[in-house]
Amino acid sequence: MFPGQGAQKVGMARDLAQNIPEIAQLFEKANEIVGYDLATLCFTGPEEKLNQTEISQPALFTASVACLTALRLGKVAPELSTVNPDTCIGLSMGEYTALYAAGALSFTDGLRLVQIRGQSMQQAAKLQKGAMVSILGLDQPNIEKLCQAVLAEPISEDDHAEPVLVPVNFNCPGQIVLSGTSRACQLAAQRAEEFGAVKAILLNVIGSFHTKLMVPAAQKLHDALKQCRFDLPHCRVIANVDAQTYQNAQQISQKLLLQLTNPVLWQQTLEILLDERCERFVEIGPGRVLAGLLKKTARPKKLKPTIINIGGLT
Repeated sequence: MFPGQGAQKVGMARDLAQNIPEIAQLFEKANEIVGYDLATLCFTGPEEKLNQTEISQPALFTASVACLTALRLGKVAPELSTVNPDTCIGLSMGEYTALYAAGALSFTDGLRLVQIRGQSMQQAAKLQKGAMVSILGLDQPNIEKLCQAVLAEPISEDDHAEPVLVPVNFNCPGQIVLSGTSRACQLAAQRAEEFGAVKAILLNVIGSFHTKLMVPAAQKLHDALKQCRFDLPHCRVIANVDAQTYQNAQQISQKLLLQLTNPVLWQQTLEILLDERCERFVEIGPGRVLAGLLKKTARPKKLKPTIINIGGLT
């Protein structure tokens, strides 16, 4: 399992780069590809710059690949170094890392794609103010009622845009993220408890990701995807956009493009694996967000899978 944007932390993979020559070389290559000192931003920040969408996505991709490389070299969790995964999955941007891990695209192509993806998303966010809000404790029917109630109100957006509010991240039972125009998200946060929510948290993001407000970014990503070579993954990779396994290489560019403007079906993806009685999950990359989502998804099924974290964070 590979994390998405938001998991980045100052210091990520620094210990690996200091102690493993292959990881240091990986970051040198990353610096050449992106055209700036990505390694220093990962290792020492500053945090404000690392958290910029155009920086955080290539940074997180590189750090996660560094963790994967360290695992494959037997430098961390050596008992897993020769284990081939049955399935690779990644949350949002993490899907690119999952595809790299499954041999579907090269490190160079993967890093170039997420760099363009991050730049395009940041530019699209500047065109129209957007936001995201995490709603805790509501199921999908009540989430939809909340969205309908908010959009039924007279909402005046700062840029006079048509209000948008849709569920976009189905993370786990009781955690759904809404995305849309700024005031619509703010109003959803204010009204969430009326519909039974335990809590609503406005996320620290610059735009309305996974909605139609990202359409301006889609053309640039489309052009970049056309320039990349994709191979059939050597193990199963489940796509975010439909929770279906990639059947051929041609589907990859199509589904990655759709992912930009459509919801992420993460809970459904985890449920597929749990229903198949997958017993061991390895979260590769900074943080432990995915482990938490997995535990919450497994709990109603009375399952307790083994979760291993390969974080590379000092």
